Amino acid sequence: MLLTIEGLTKAYPGVVANDGVSFAVREGEVHALLGENGAGKSTLVKMIYGLVKPDAGRMTLRGAPYDPAEPRAARAAGVAMVFQHFSLFDALDVAENVALGMENPPPRRALAARIRQVSEDYGLPLDPARLVGDLSAGERQRVEIIRCLLQDPKLLIMDEPTSVLTPQEVEILFQTLRTLAAEGTAILYISHKLEEIRALCDEATILRRGKVVATCSPREKTARELAEMMVGETLTPPERASIGTGEVVLRVAGLSVPSPNPFGTALKDVGFDVHAGEVLGIAGVAGNGQDELLLALSGEIRTAPGAITVAGRPCGALGPNARRAAGLVSAPEERLGHAAAPDMSLTENALLTGAVRKRLVGRGFVDWTRTRAFAEEIVQAFDVRTPGVGVPARALSGGNLQKFVIGREILQDPAVIIVNQPTWGVDAAAAAAIRQALIDLAAKGAAVVVISQDLDELLEIADRFAALNEGRLSATRPVSGLTVEEIGLMMGGAHGMEVAHAEA
Repeated sequence: MLLTIEGLTKAYPGVVANDGVSFAVREGEVHALLGENGAGKSTLVKMIYGLVKPDAGRMTLRGAPYDPAEPRAARAAGVAMVFQHFSLFDALDVAENVALGMENPPPRRALAARIRQVSEDYGLPLDPARLVGDLSAGERQRVEIIRCLLQDPKLLIMDEPTSVLTPQEVEILFQTLRTLAAEGTAILYISHKLEEIRALCDEATILRRGKVVATCSPREKTARELAEMMVGETLTPPERASIGTGEVVLRVAGLSVPSPNPFGTALKDVGFDVHAGEVLGIAGVAGNGQDELLLALSGEIRTAPGAITVAGRPCGALGPNARRAAGLVSAPEERLGHAAAPDMSLTENALLTGAVRKRLVGRGFVDWTRTRAFAEEIVQAFDVRTPGVGVPARALSGGNLQKFVIGREILQDPAVIIVNQPTWGVDAAAAAAIRQALIDLAAKGAAVVVISQDLDELLEIADRFAALNEGRLSATRPVSGLTVEEIGLMMGGAHGMEVAHAEA
């Protein structure tokens, strides 16, 4: 065995993150680590990578005791990690970013040559001189992976590695991981995308509430069986009533706005309609204008008055609160810091966006009784696991905060809701609940726009589909009959006849 973990335990005040966890990873094995939000996956890999010190238990690496005091010691022992959120500097080039992750980087010319060689050997070509700020999300992930591969790791930990990739990029990544495994590198793979787990991984260890509840071969299980093992209950897919679409509620026409981010993507002549009772799914690899689209639709970026209309009312020049009053609400991708203020309580965060539509403020004074009741309604309706509505937003797990943020907007009974990455990093049970809530809102007559990089999610809940590429939106197409291959080509910038030609 390459890595053996025995009885690893880590407790924090009020919660045991890992409770006597034991499992092993062989050389050349792709080993999945599965579990719902709060199951203990992040704490476990942080202990393996030296970011967290275990309270009890022991680890052995290649037969020798392994107890890294910090990530530097883990890397020296042959353990590398690619995190879910990239740790790159946009203003530096690829070689400079790679050098920052090395203890003793070689001279620039030698490092650049090494980057070219390793990246080509593993099918992940990179130009060492390119600015990271100019790279796509897929190329940025290549930088992170190459930075790890230059350390010649024996164990590579990957946390949600495909969340920002097109299907074609996912296949390239999988080919690279299979090559690494064939060469003897072990890969510990964390993902909520269970079909990917089934396609890639040899073994799976499943955590629930800090304990190992099962080990299995993912290829011998269905995705639903894996999900039910994770949550400990039977899951039902979202149910959709057969409804027709009503009048156009949201109309976007000729929407062109610059990005407020120097390395962002400007929107270029974006246009679409969304009817009452309809879910429009918008896909795109990260960095192609999704954030800018939400900012423009929510009112955080002002546009020409007629570029955005809600129920026939021009809203482009209105700010967020005025748009909320008109019936348009939104939930951005970044839940902690953008969707929710980290150090404010759940009650205060409920007030931030609910004040207008829930009438939480009167004559300049906050009605705290109504506000607390609203926060408690969100917690109960969306099964938000929290000691109470007085705790700060940062105290919640990512999945529970996401349920709170989405629930806060849905319970305002909007005419239009725009959500970006509604189930980002959320476990199977919570993701199903969020998707069902969005479907139910559409069934009540709302126009729903879901911006997501999760193609399975969009195919499951959307009526129509469009793709963003470099700030341009494709024509919308009915989801019925669309293939993942077609969607991947659309996300890559091929539309209409180009897709048909590429398939031919």
